[in-house]
Amino acid sequence: MLKLPRKTLINFTVILSAVLFLSYSLIHLKNPVQKTFKPQLSLVSLLKREIGGLIFYHRNMVENERLRGAAEALRSRLFDSREIFLENNRLKSMLGFKQRSPLRLVPARIIARSPDSWSSSATIDKGKNNGIKRGMVLISPQGLVGRVAEASDNTSKILLVNDPSLGVSAIVQRSRQEGLVNGTLGSNLIMRYLPKDADIAVGDLVVTSGLSQIYPKGLLVGKVINVGSDLSGLNRYAVIKPAVNCSAIEEALVIIP
Repeated sequence: MLKLPRKTLINFTVILSAVLFLSYSLIHLKNPVQKTFKPQLSLVSLLKREIGGLIFYHRNMVENERLRGAAEALRSRLFDSREIFLENNRLKSMLGFKQRSPLRLVPARIIARSPDSWSSSATIDKGKNNGIKRGMVLISPQGLVGRVAEASDNTSKILLVNDPSLGVSAIVQRSRQEGLVNGTLGSNLIMRYLPKDADIAVGDLVVTSGLSQIYPKGLLVGKVINVGSDLSGLNRYAVIKPAVNCSAIEEALVIIP
């Protein structure tokens, strides 16, 4: 058995005693030290928490701004895609109608509308260079749109079907009752000069009569939504909802005779 020198044993004993004494002292001094420095420690913890909160808030704000920008970009792309989808559907419908129709048709896009309140007119992107002339009729797959009032080289002014100056000779499709349809500047049309005993009822469809040289026969004008008598009681009139929404139409087809 190895026997340690006496000096080494003394040194080891002193060191061990010092360690035990320090351990005992730290245990008993822990609470007083904590109580003494508790306010300072609490302030440090508070400052640390507040600084951390500010950093966290700024980081979240930057991230929120980034996400908001990304969301706006996605919404814009979605809106553009929706517009392209709707336009493609309209153009497909017009193309199919053009191919089925025996009429010679030139597609046109509405590029401007009248700013005044006493007429209902618009401008299309086709003119004399495309064979468009004054008096030509415009239609859509839904029905009658209007008539060309003026034609320049590359654009034309058109009167929509709800313009008061536009008169259309029409008949009730069911009973073949004749009358004259005019615009009202509102969302509806009015069919006048109907005899007192005219066979016309709510729900009847009204189409062009073909009695004038302007409008081909059988173009859908609209549907009867109300029937009444004038002040004299000698004639009747019919309120018609147009087949085409004049305030929302974006494309049309010009009939080339």
